[in-house]
Amino acid sequence: MKQKISDFFSGCALLLRSLSPLAFSLFLLSVFSMNLLANKSLDLPFDWLALDCGIIVSWVAFLCMDVLTKHYGPKAATIVSVVAIVINLLACLILYLASLIPGTWGAFFDFGEQPVVNSALDSTFGGTWYVLLGSTAAFIASAVVNNFSNWGIGKLFKKNPNGFLAYACRTYLSTALGQFCDNLIFAFTVSYFFFGWTALQCVTCAATGMVAELLIEAVFSPIGYKICNVWQKRGVGKAYLDYIAAKQG
Repeated sequence: MKQKISDFFSGCALLLRSLSPLAFSLFLLSVFSMNLLANKSLDLPFDWLALDCGIIVSWVAFLCMDVLTKHYGPKAATIVSVVAIVINLLACLILYLASLIPGTWGAFFDFGEQPVVNSALDSTFGGTWYVLLGSTAAFIASAVVNNFSNWGIGKLFKKNPNGFLAYACRTYLSTALGQFCDNLIFAFTVSYFFFGWTALQCVTCAATGMVAELLIEAVFSPIGYKICNVWQKRGVGKAYLDYIAAKQG
């Protein structure tokens, strides 16, 4: 058991060293941003429809996970997702500590002597426990669903599994499942109980958010496919891939 644990952490360390710094940075930024933006709801003219601002960047995280899954495999992509969540929690802790420090935000001077401005900004950047808990649980669950469904769908393509058609199918279907899971869990654990959303709004948020984010990712999926091909040609992450192949062989 001790050896298995040691091998697991050695593999994780090798994986993190094998990642593209730019891709990993973009992934971390998208995870942090979408959890922070989830604090703000969008005002929409329909009572049955509700969305939060996390929709602006959440598709980036799923695009990154799809690329990671295609190149490194679903287990590796999930490990990277968990690492991103841990770093996000640490960043949230820093913001929380900053919110406790006496001082004034820049917006305070724009609106005059209004303590409510400082209080509101401290509450937003300091985070709310239920938003952080809900977004963390939703993202971890959706990452597992997205990564392993992406891998499973890819296995169905026996002919030209590395072609764009195979990549598009596995990406679109897994993103739809993952995004719906992410939106639905967050809506029912946070928005339903704390934001006053109805069950109908939670379901429509999950469905419409999934469609909106899927459409955005569809536009950028050729970029993801191109990145996978470039990584493969340049041998990105070869040390980790060779390590996994040796373990399996």
